[in-house]
Amino acid sequence: MIRLVIHAPTPEALERGRRNLANLLKAEPDAQVELVANAGAVVAALKNPHESDSHLHLCRNSLQANDLQAPENIAVVAAAVLHIAQRQHDGWAYLRA
Repeated sequence: MIRLVIHAPTPEALERGRRNLANLLKAEPDAQVELVANAGAVVAALKNPHESDSHLHLCRNSLQANDLQAPENIAVVAAAVLHIAQRQHDGWAYLRA
């Protein structure tokens, strides 16, 4: 089974990551995929909700730095870098959007 974490640190990367996620799930519906947003991508994700947000994970550090809160339907991770490192340690592939 494919397990992929897509990293999006900018608004532009968030858009690419959302397209990557959709394309992967279209080709491989059983894939496990997470889109991890930090830095500027967090603000963009909250301003522009998307149908793929069930796969989105927002960095708590970035939320706090921007004095923002995530809606209940979006996952929050303590730190994007830590979450990505843990996923890679667990065998997930990494893609920088």
